[in-house]
Amino acid sequence: MEQTKQSEIKEYAGGWITERAGTEVPGFLKLAIPVIAAGCLAYFFLFMYGETAHEERGALVRQMNAATEASAVLMYAVAAMVIIFGVIVVAFALTRSHDE
Repeated sequence: MEQTKQSEIKEYAGGWITERAGTEVPGFLKLAIPVIAAGCLAYFFLFMYGETAHEERGALVRQMNAATEASAVLMYAVAAMVIIFGVIVVAFALTRSHDE
């Protein structure tokens, strides 16, 4: 009896993650993944160059940005990588699991 229960448990990442064979990702997680990814991406775009509109720190942030000259191309490349990763994760979460 215990051997059949053990065979129904699948392990990932060297046993750090376990799940019962044949289970699917819950619906709230399927919805949470793209919502969290979109929130992170929006935060990235809003504060790409720091909090420049803040009334106390804004002047210092603008001076720091002028002195360091952040690369817009690099920032958008990072954003593109975040988008690609997010699409891959959402596609992985939405597909049905395939038993080996």
